[in-house]
Amino acid sequence: MTTQPPAPVPPKFNPGAMHQQRPRLRPVRGFPAQFGNQVAMGLADARQISDKAVFTSPAFQAVLPMMDGQKSVDDIVRAVGKGLTREPLEQLIAQLDDAGLLFGPTFDAMLTKMRADFDSSPVLPPASTAAIADALAEHAVRSKLPPEQQNQPIQMSDSERAELGAKRMREIFDEWMAASLKDAPDPSLNSLPKAIVVPHLDYQRGWINYSSVWGRLRVADRPDRVVILGTNHFGEATGICGCDKGYQSPLGTCEADLELIAALRRRLGADADKLFQNRFDHEREHSIELQIPWIQHCLGLDDAGKFPKVFAALVHDPSVNNGESYDGNGLAFEPFVNAMREVLAELPGRTLVVSSADLSHVGPQFGDQQQVAGEGGPAEEFRNKIFQHDRELIQMFAEGKVDEVISSMAWQQNPSRWCSIGNMAAAFKIAQPTKVNIYNYAAAMDEQGMSLVSSVGMSME
Repeated sequence: MTTQPPAPVPPKFNPGAMHQQRPRLRPVRGFPAQFGNQVAMGLADARQISDKAVFTSPAFQAVLPMMDGQKSVDDIVRAVGKGLTREPLEQLIAQLDDAGLLFGPTFDAMLTKMRADFDSSPVLPPASTAAIADALAEHAVRSKLPPEQQNQPIQMSDSERAELGAKRMREIFDEWMAASLKDAPDPSLNSLPKAIVVPHLDYQRGWINYSSVWGRLRVADRPDRVVILGTNHFGEATGICGCDKGYQSPLGTCEADLELIAALRRRLGADADKLFQNRFDHEREHSIELQIPWIQHCLGLDDAGKFPKVFAALVHDPSVNNGESYDGNGLAFEPFVNAMREVLAELPGRTLVVSSADLSHVGPQFGDQQQVAGEGGPAEEFRNKIFQHDRELIQMFAEGKVDEVISSMAWQQNPSRWCSIGNMAAAFKIAQPTKVNIYNYAAAMDEQGMSLVSSVGMSME
């Protein structure tokens, strides 16, 4: 006889806890969820410090802005009205606290552990790339099973899963590179470019632009270091955010370039602490991690059996606040760019700068009223307008008009929500190329037409 595990005990409201009596909600993101025929509202950590989510009625959307740390439970009940009582509100507060979505001891413990884990190792472990490799390994095994066994759990040891996942990741990278370059008139770069621009979209949607650039580097000179410039999607830094760690992926480890980090610290002087004060933002930042397996697979090992060393930084949007940090307390755009350019000019060896960049983010998911799916009519007109806007800005980058792009985006207030103006502009200003190659532009749309995200593949010589 099989016994079912006991149902989890729901968290209980603690009337003696001040942080529950006057709840202060942390930054959260909401998303729709379906439970049978019921529509629910999911709430998750916008900073990705907690991996827990809370599901509740969409009616509680009116409650969330009231959780400002000033109002008591009774104050919130009175302010919202509409039949709200203490009991369901207390249940929601207890759930939010248990998930680390309220400021208080639970969240403090999560944050302390995350930061301790971060500082305990010189290398960041894989997150999104590990999930990709695990999924590839499971699919490889499941695809060989007869139909009647397709839904059964896959039995693999951790070592078998890791080995198969890495093998399949390398194979699918090769398949993507072959597909994207098969008809290209210039399928390889014989010398190392100064910089490249590639997406940080998930591989499934962005593979063609990843592979159209990384594939061309397989026979190029191997760099001694790679500087990866990404976008800060979830963190707290208001300016440039550096990382003093190496990175691990299912394919191996890229050690941190400690020589570069030390040189940057010296060059930045009093601003050096600003570069690393929010280093924890890199803990779950995919715009850096997604480049690591491509670096390892396409650039390979040196004679000592090591992958290129790396340094990563997240770059804020210089079209906001004239390139200063958003609040004036972080590291500004120009001091970082100038220091990096000067340091790289002095260090021995070859450097590849990687701009890990996505462009437009449009559609109802991002606040637009217009659907992006459909042939003809307003949807197609809207898409074409976005494509034209993207191509004009890409061409301006290619012509070296970086400051004009930043000024244009500041004036227009970034209407299509380019998320990587900062790292693209920084890559151009650091590399100072004399020639820019545009390989491919693409946009990925979900099946429901709720979102469209564009990206480009480029190199700079």
